[in-house]
Order: sequence, then C-alpha cells, then structure tokens
Amino acid sequence: MSFDKLGLSAEILRAINAQGYNNPTPIQKQAIPMILQGRDVMGGAQTGTGKTAGFTLPLLQKLSENTSDKKRRPIRALILTPTRELAAQVGDSVRTYGRHLPLRSAVIFGGVKINPQIEKLRRGVDILVATPGRLLDHANQRTLDLSKVEILVLDEADRMLDMGFIPDIRRIIALLPKGKERQNLMFSATFSNEIKKLSMGMLNNPEHIEVAARNATADKIEQLVHPVNKSHKREVLSQLIGSNNWRQVLVFTRTKHGANRLSEQLQKDGLSSAAIHGNKTQGARTRALAEFKRGDVRVLVATDIAARGLDINQLPHVVNYDLPNVPEDYVHRIGRTARAGNAGEAISLVSGEEYGLLGDIERLLKRKIPRVTVEGYEPDQKVKPIPLPEKGRNHGRPKKAKPNASQKRRRPKSKKHAVIRKAA
Repeated sequence: MSFDKLGLSAEILRAINAQGYNNPTPIQKQAIPMILQGRDVMGGAQTGTGKTAGFTLPLLQKLSENTSDKKRRPIRALILTPTRELAAQVGDSVRTYGRHLPLRSAVIFGGVKINPQIEKLRRGVDILVATPGRLLDHANQRTLDLSKVEILVLDEADRMLDMGFIPDIRRIIALLPKGKERQNLMFSATFSNEIKKLSMGMLNNPEHIEVAARNATADKIEQLVHPVNKSHKREVLSQLIGSNNWRQVLVFTRTKHGANRLSEQLQKDGLSSAAIHGNKTQGARTRALAEFKRGDVRVLVATDIAARGLDINQLPHVVNYDLPNVPEDYVHRIGRTARAGNAGEAISLVSGEEYGLLGDIERLLKRKIPRVTVEGYEPDQKVKPIPLPEKGRNHGRPKKAKPNASQKRRRPKSKKHAVIRKAA
C-alpha cells in the first residue's frame, strides 16, 4: 500500500515524496485511517517505526480541511511530549509535512527564554507542540488559550509517567474542551498497566493499535554484553571505538556527572566527544546534538533524558556504559539505532555489580543477551555475578547483611549510665 491510498491531500503527499518515502509503515497504515475517521486512538509500536508521522500526517490533513483566514488563530491541535528534544523533533515533523499547507505551528519548552514564545503565540498558531511544564507556565501567565483544541496528542505516554508528568497532564486536560468534544490520541513505545488506566479516563472508546509486542526491541538490533571490571570500562570503550573505527557512537551513562567525566576522558583518548544531559542549557544540548549529527563529534555521551526523542538517521552504534536502573529504559536506549529499517548494534559494558540489572532486562526481553569477553580485559574472577532474583528487582545491589550481636553498638540506657561510662 502506498501513501496515496490513505486519503491524504496532494499537498501532504508532495511533502512525503520530497522526504523519499513511498509506503507507510505498519503503525502508519493502521493509525492514519482511524484518525482521519475521527476515532480516538491508543497506538503502540517499537521505537523507530514511524509513530510521529503516524499522528502528524492525519492531524495535518484534518486541520487543513477547515482553515481559518483570521490573523489570530486559536490553538486547534495540542501535542504533548515529555522532553525538549522530542518536542523539537515533532515540531520539525509538523513543519516538514505541512510545508505546503496554510497552517501555523509552534514549539514551546523550558530552558529557553519565554518571551519569543509569547510573541509567536500572540500571532496565532494552529498546532502547538509543548512540554507539560512550559505549557503550564504559559497557561498561568494567560499567554495562550486551550479552549478551542480539537485534537490532543500524548506522545511517549509511558515516559510521561516515568518522569512524573501525569499530574501536570491532568491539569492541562482540565483546560481543554471536554473529552467528547475533542479527538484524543495516545502514542507510546510501550503501554504499562498504569498507562492503560490513564487512557481509560482520557480516551473515548479508543481504537487499539499495537504493531509489535510490548517492550520488544527492533529485530535488526544486534545486542551484545561485554563482561568487564568497572575500573576498565573506559579503556574497553575507547578500544572498541578506536580499533573498530566507529565514527558515530551514542553512549549512555547513569548520571550527569558520569556523562561529563566520561566525555572528558574520551577527549583525552583522542576521541571527539560531547555530553548531553539535564544540567546542560538547551542551547548547549542543541549544539552538541547538531555536531554529532554532522559528524563533527564522534561520541555523544548522554543520560536517559536523551533515550527518547532523539532521531538520528542511520545511527550504527549504541553503548550502555552503565546499565539503566529501569529495564524499560534499556529498550528505549537501544531503540536509537536500527531505525527505519536500518541495522544497528547495541553493546552493554556490564560489571559484576550490574548482573542483577542485566537479569531484569533479560526477563523483560524474554531472552538472554550473548556475552563476549574483550581480549585483555577479562573480568576479575573475584567479582562474583549477583544471582538473578526470581521475583522483583534488586537493581544489581546485594542486600546489606544484618550486624551480629558483637557488631551492634550498645547505647546507654539512661543519662545516668552515660555519665558513669564517660567517667570510666
């Protein structure tokens, strides 16, 4: 099936063709007709399968069928995303596919000055892409009106939950027309039971679309684990990049400080690198990502803030320098590679202390990831892998042993005893 069979206008088809796309992906093939029919949709697909275009294309089609000539246009479509990077990516998609349509769009998020955003909103926009926090800032300052929204999109809904945005989402929904007066679309790479519960209070008799198993990883991602001592991780990473001549590598660390430190160490090893995380200004994050995409920076070191929303064409390598505490984040991290049908490689450097985390990931994936030892960096046999828990998660950390009687500090029973002991 080609795009021209989905009921999209000539202007949108022209923009799609300019991007070199001929046939819709499975999620697009199922979602676009349902959205054009006005149905609420709860759509899920593994990352890199075209979810963004799956809601952007029909949204543009519906709004373009009824445009306004008024200079001051009301916001008719609201797209909420959890991160700035994802908001920027969705905004680019709206502009790309709507370039031949008489529609205006804007993207607003935190970390940048608010006044230029206020000015753009004042001129009027049809489609607004926003992060929840900055959107509520505008709402509190009364610089926007959401009472005319016809279509609401929640993108990466599971990440919204992970980042604690659900209360903000509920406050935003209260500013919109009532549920039956608008069309609601919820898209996500995974759908937990909590997200399904949220959807029940937001969606009206939704059409459920899921083109891949929940928490599945792209088939073309080659996953590998390198067991290694924690103290040797940086050396192994540098050797992998240098000896294999990797030109573009996305590396994930658990902490912001760890990302900065690793980036500096890789620079000393002669590997151009940059760090991207929540403490960086939006300008610094945008520059680092642009340099990485251009090839000026060879290694981009990131925390999980970059695990969602980064769209890097043909990214060949993703490395988990630290395993994530939440197994689902592993799926989103490695989903940055093998996008749009391309192949990719995901490597995890796992120390003995992280075997519990690795077990959680493998249980989620329902498969064992192959282990390959790097020659010259065999892990210390004294570091025993933590046995995989049968139930629950211990996050790779053993429980603290309870002190025996001889280890317990005896406290005086009263001030009187304390005085006697001090005197002694």
